[in-house]
Amino acid sequence: MDADALRAMQAPIKANLKDNPEAGRIMLKAEGHLGDGIACKIDTGKAIAEAGLHPATGGDGTQLCSGDMLLEALVACAGVTLKAVATALDIPIRDGAVRAEGLLDFRGTLGVDREAAVGFESISLTFDLDTDADEAQLATLHKLTERYCVVLQTITGNAPVESRIATH
Repeated sequence: MDADALRAMQAPIKANLKDNPEAGRIMLKAEGHLGDGIACKIDTGKAIAEAGLHPATGGDGTQLCSGDMLLEALVACAGVTLKAVATALDIPIRDGAVRAEGLLDFRGTLGVDREAAVGFESISLTFDLDTDADEAQLATLHKLTERYCVVLQTITGNAPVESRIATH
């Protein structure tokens, strides 16, 4: 896809959103079902993924770790966003990789140390690109990718989350 094709594809969507701002507010949903043992099955739309305990918390490594899944969602979103921005700006990317790494202290998750954080202490996101883009183009590409990556903005923006237990 080139920049003109991307603009043509998105033009009617953008026009509709300008005329109907509420049309842009869409509730995305994810659902999981508690499985056997300490597991939760998530329907990804393409397959069923089963999340369980990370080996550092007692898991056997056969199930997905939700922390890994969060990093995978970040990589996927950032990669798609980077490609869309590069396309829109006519910045050719021959090849590339996106990596996310997050540091966790499992002492917090396991309740071993109340002072240890529960959750990622830090996350790094790296784009390794094969491109002839100059430094100014890369700076713009990086800035706009960060700005428009939904998962990155959600992680860094501290979106309010409401949590509750319902019974049936």
